Amino acid sequence: MSVVLLVVGVVIGVAYIYRHIVVKGKRCTSKAKLHGKTVIVTGSNTGIGKTTAIDLARRGARVILACRCKQRGEAAMEEIRRESGSSQVVFMQLDLGSLKSIRSFAESFLKSEPRLDILINNAGICLQGQTEDGFGLMFGVNHLGHFLLTNLLLDRLKECAPSRIINVSSMAHNFGKIDFDCLNSHKALGLGTSFIRLLQIYCDSKLCNALFNHELAKRLRGTQVTCYTLHPGAISSELGRNTGLFLQIVLKPITTFFFKNTVQGCQTTLHCALQEGIEPLSGRYFSNCTVRDLFAKARDDAAAKKLWEISERLDGS
Repeated sequence: MSVVLLVVGVVIGVAYIYRHIVVKGKRCTSKAKLHGKTVIVTGSNTGIGKTTAIDLARRGARVILACRCKQRGEAAMEEIRRESGSSQVVFMQLDLGSLKSIRSFAESFLKSEPRLDILINNAGICLQGQTEDGFGLMFGVNHLGHFLLTNLLLDRLKECAPSRIINVSSMAHNFGKIDFDCLNSHKALGLGTSFIRLLQIYCDSKLCNALFNHELAKRLRGTQVTCYTLHPGAISSELGRNTGLFLQIVLKPITTFFFKNTVQGCQTTLHCALQEGIEPLSGRYFSNCTVRDLFAKARDDAAAKKLWEISERLDGS
């Protein structure tokens, strides 16, 4: 009996340490204030996007919530205003699965907002399907939509430099690959609807984020616009809300105990957006508020350039 109690005690102790040290992770230590600055956060009506927006609003930024759903976006706007105590929080509708919506958003933003200091490409989905333009849904939303949005807003970012672009990726990119033949023939990263294919294509889309960031940094040399990509950690958020109900129920205890909450999960995004002195690290990848080395496939010059050229052709830019 005493041995059993000892084992149970050890297990609880290890779990406690994991939960409060490993899972919790580092926090953004920047004290930067953002009065007079404007930030766009995509996908900011929920998850780490919303907690990122709350923090930035508390620092005095004018925060643009770029979200697809008008009802959820406006509800998030009111909540973020209450949480932050700031009235400088604005909802603007943006559907990253629609090239028309992206161009409309950029046009409206550039007409109504004189500044853009930080662009946070945060939105992401893990769901199969097609966009209204016929692209694979995860390719269209997780990569191509942000690719077009960034390029449409790049001149304003340059005008307001020093400025930053944050591309939220994931360590899942390590398991990704880019099938350029499939992209050219099907305008998708992969085909199939099984759960395994779903996860693989999600990983592929996260590799797209890393390669986009790599090529973008090269093209931004000589400007005062810098860009960073990151792994936010395993987050207990709404990313998997489109998975089956049974799987959500099974995974809930695991995600609650072993995954970061959204406040913990947004810390590396905030670090990349705010931390002073990281400009020489433009193009690099961060995890747990620390710069990390990427595997070779995520910093492949030829693959990054090829993805950029295909993306330009597909989005018509």
